[in-house]
Amino acid sequence: MPGPSFEWKMPRPSNDTHILPGDPPVHVALKRSARARRFSLRVSRADGRVSLSLPHWARESDALAFLHDRETWLRRQLAAAPHPNRPEIGGTIPICGVDRQITRGGGRTARLIEGGVQVPDGPRIPPRIRALLQALARERLTRACDRYASDLGRRYGRLTLRDPRSRWGSCSSKGDLMFSWRLIMAPPDVLDYVAAHEVAHLAEMNHSAKFWSVCARLCPGYDAPRAWLKTEGPQLLAWQFDPLPQDPVL
Repeated sequence: MPGPSFEWKMPRPSNDTHILPGDPPVHVALKRSARARRFSLRVSRADGRVSLSLPHWARESDALAFLHDRETWLRRQLAAAPHPNRPEIGGTIPICGVDRQITRGGGRTARLIEGGVQVPDGPRIPPRIRALLQALARERLTRACDRYASDLGRRYGRLTLRDPRSRWGSCSSKGDLMFSWRLIMAPPDVLDYVAAHEVAHLAEMNHSAKFWSVCARLCPGYDAPRAWLKTEGPQLLAWQFDPLPQDPVL
């Protein structure tokens, strides 16, 4: 797995939301940042939320002019963004690149069965399936990293799972590895590639030609899974696993 000059104006004390009129209207979060040097418009690959970052010294009127000038681009991005998905009984969810049927089951946890997933009914279907995916991801990633580290003759430190939005994995200077647990939804060769990529950093903490040579030795033919992540990865990020809202008690 980065202006124009502006007149000085004291910033507002908090971030705001601007509604861009149209069909449909678009809610845009205005975020002032001490690190921002220019306006930056972003559409989240995970949930389609729109944010506009602006420097503390920038005028909001200039930021909104920037936004309106780029409305056509913004609406194209939103139209191309993946539609958010949520696991539910009767639906499917990808595991290891295969769509698995979600059926009603007993107990308290989601279980992987032959051909599908069983989960207790109720508002906690999404987080229960997320817990299953995280457990499967840890098992498969640990196995892959152990294999690649052995091939490389290196040891890695801790292996942690998170849910980042800008990267699929990372390797720290201490040799600790981090991965997105959503990789378990991708085809196995994609998960293997990301594991090999991060383990390769144990030998080359860069993206030099030497690094890619190590990566190719660990994972021959990595170009195809790498390309899959670029085109299909946003679909994995679009899955939402928050609990379903419960009906109010009357």
